[in-house]
Amino acid sequence: MSASVDPKSAVRLQDQFSVQRPRPLRQRTRGIQSPETNKFAQVTYALTDLLFISLNASVVFCARFVFGQPGATRQNLFASFLDPVLVQQIGFLVIYALLLLLAMASNGMYEKNKPQSFVDNSLGVGKCVLFATLLLTAIIYVSGVKTVSRLLVGFTGMLTLATLILWRLWFRGLLKRRVERGEGSRNTLIVGASELGQAIARHLEDHKHLGYTVKGFLDSNHRTDPRLLGRIEEFSQVARAHFIDEILIVPPAERDVITKLVWDARQQRINVKIVPDVLVGLGRRTRWDYVGEFPVAEIYREPIPVFGLVLKRAVDIAMSAIALIITLPFCLVCAVALRLDSRGDTFYRSWRVGKKGRKFVCYKFRTMVENADELKDRFVHLNEREGLLFKITNDPRVTRVGKILRKYSIDEIPQFWNVLKGDMSLVGPRPPVISEYEQYNLEQLRRMDVMPGITGLWQVSARHDPSFENYVAWDLEYIENWNLWLDLKIMLQTLPVVLKGTNH
Repeated sequence: MSASVDPKSAVRLQDQFSVQRPRPLRQRTRGIQSPETNKFAQVTYALTDLLFISLNASVVFCARFVFGQPGATRQNLFASFLDPVLVQQIGFLVIYALLLLLAMASNGMYEKNKPQSFVDNSLGVGKCVLFATLLLTAIIYVSGVKTVSRLLVGFTGMLTLATLILWRLWFRGLLKRRVERGEGSRNTLIVGASELGQAIARHLEDHKHLGYTVKGFLDSNHRTDPRLLGRIEEFSQVARAHFIDEILIVPPAERDVITKLVWDARQQRINVKIVPDVLVGLGRRTRWDYVGEFPVAEIYREPIPVFGLVLKRAVDIAMSAIALIITLPFCLVCAVALRLDSRGDTFYRSWRVGKKGRKFVCYKFRTMVENADELKDRFVHLNEREGLLFKITNDPRVTRVGKILRKYSIDEIPQFWNVLKGDMSLVGPRPPVISEYEQYNLEQLRRMDVMPGITGLWQVSARHDPSFENYVAWDLEYIENWNLWLDLKIMLQTLPVVLKGTNH
């Protein structure tokens, strides 16, 4: 599709953007906040609050009416769940939980895009807890129920206030650490290195929990800025090379420049947000959002199958954990056999490149002699693959036990640990070594948009194809057409390949 577009009508451009396209795999980032993601996050926050409120009420209730009572009274309480005192206490605690959740929701405490510091958020939680506690106390007083303890309500409120603030503090810290490790963040490119652009960058870097990683700026004027990645005309190349998930366009910017950027970003499925000063006439369906404390308008967003990706990760965790437990005795046998067969470590550790260029250590059983990497250059002339791939069917560096492990893909069992850690998935493109990754062109870098996998479409469809270009094409085919059913089919097709011992 041509990248040119009529700049005279931004409204017509906005209408073109509403055309539905097939939903490809979008593992570019788990942090992107689509409407579906926001709803999922809001429900998760509310359910977490409800869990803590219930636990707090249960702890206070048990302390007051179970462990704080003589043995005989304690037995009487447990004798019947229809005891009037027990029913009244539980009923009012349920009312308290509902009141608190409604107060939190009405005060915007579950709005992910609402810009709030931790202090402001804690004060908001405090106001909601105080309101719900006082309102429940008033309800108890008006109802005339004498058996419900005000102390029970008070202690529940204090414990709830502490736990709701503490779990939010912990969660913010968790998000910040994940972003600093390069996980779960949005790689962001700021178009415009003006004073406003610099302010946005500083704000996002000071608030890591927001989930943004500023990769740099695009600007045709501020050439002395050390974080300048290129001119605006070089957007496509810069976005691909730095795995950009989202661009922020800040004023001043010409209308033609914005139109071209929005169109190019759409072609690469990159989210686009614009600060308010340049919004006039860009369309009626513009969605307002926040980037930290800065208001922006979202012009285009690539739909993300949030539920599918969450389920994919859940399957990865469950299956890899089960596989590691089941194969543990067999792995011990393999370790002993490797040690008896040749000198060297049991495991081969190799630095690989994962999603969005993130480097990690990939684990396999050692199948070659101890100095195999140093001997590689001696056998380059035997390479049976084309381009960046290296493969020799009867590699002289492979040990006797290693041949058996490779034939049935047993050497890859330790990679289930990489899956459990979150470095890899069960299904996805194979993770390249660093030397291979450094030679990728911009098109080949698209392989790194998703989590690498133990098996993939290329492994079950064209395992012996020597062409590196075809290898990349199969991976891109998987990325563009991903769904859970495709993952299942690939895993089912992998089993006979492994059992037949065709991996040689």
